[in-house]
Amino acid sequence: MASDKELADFLENIERRAFKQAVFAVRDDDAALDVVQDAMIRLAEKYGDKPAADLPLLFQRILQNVIFDYFRRQKVRNTWISLFSSLNSDEERDDFDLLETFQSEDGSTQSESTEDQVSRAETLSLIENEIKKLPMRQREAFLMRYWEDMDVAETAAAMGCSEGSVKTHCSRATHALAHALKAQGIKL
Repeated sequence: MASDKELADFLENIERRAFKQAVFAVRDDDAALDVVQDAMIRLAEKYGDKPAADLPLLFQRILQNVIFDYFRRQKVRNTWISLFSSLNSDEERDDFDLLETFQSEDGSTQSESTEDQVSRAETLSLIENEIKKLPMRQREAFLMRYWEDMDVAETAAAMGCSEGSVKTHCSRATHALAHALKAQGIKL
């Protein structure tokens, strides 16, 4: 059984990676935050009494289920919004404020040149965009294997598929990413 400290430590360690995984899936920072928080709450409420070794697989499965729930809710919400969108007036739109949307980069080194910072940011952006373009199962397998550093068996258990499927999804994802990034001039 995981102690409260073990559960808290696990959630603290997984938080950033889970957020990035959710951002790749839902493509919205605010929604991704909600998804990760929901997954963490579900893990703590329903599975907090499980052994600490079981937490990573349980959390990945819960996270994927919360992401699927998000898409289901979005589908219903979008249906209703499209039905009632003609009732809203243009006066309800908020003004866009660039200063409110500006976010500084955490962890940037002061010794790095501006050119290097821009180049690194552009490369990371290209990689993230290509990951977002992957089919959902390939993206899911790729992120679990290479982002979460899970082995094939753990990934298969979290995704609810065979180990062969995980290997196939990962292989296709890495080949697609390599091809797309090479086409954009990024040397691997």
